[in-house]
Amino acid sequence: MISFFKQNTAFDIKHKSKIKVWLKNIAAEYGFAAGDLNYVFCDDEYLLDMNRQYLGHDYYTDIITFDSREDVASKRLDGDIFISVDTVRANGEQYGEGFSREIMRVMAHGLLHLVGFDDHTAAQQKKMRAAENKALEQWDTIMMS
Repeated sequence: MISFFKQNTAFDIKHKSKIKVWLKNIAAEYGFAAGDLNYVFCDDEYLLDMNRQYLGHDYYTDIITFDSREDVASKRLDGDIFISVDTVRANGEQYGEGFSREIMRVMAHGLLHLVGFDDHTAAQQKKMRAAENKALEQWDTIMMS
């Protein structure tokens, strides 16, 4: 089940049913099934505290993804994806994408981490960005239907 929550933010995601279909389609494209996926939208301070506590990082970020599968070889995706609405909004403006587009990119980004994409090296970042762009094209198709 894909669920949406909010913590320390008034933001509420729109088009939840369509987003769930979209996320399930992304997972299926990579040979996975969406299991228990929790998207938690929060503010910068909440995500900074998580980044410090769980990852030992002392900086703001737009997303943190936690894989909660008991068996990492499982084809069922279970995880918690925390997204800072504040940072996504700032990044959307900075990159000229706008908030609505950037929030969808980041939601796909978190799921792509769970299916095995990483973004530590330049080559990995390039592959991640291509997969994000493909996911956004699929989102556009869903929204037009």
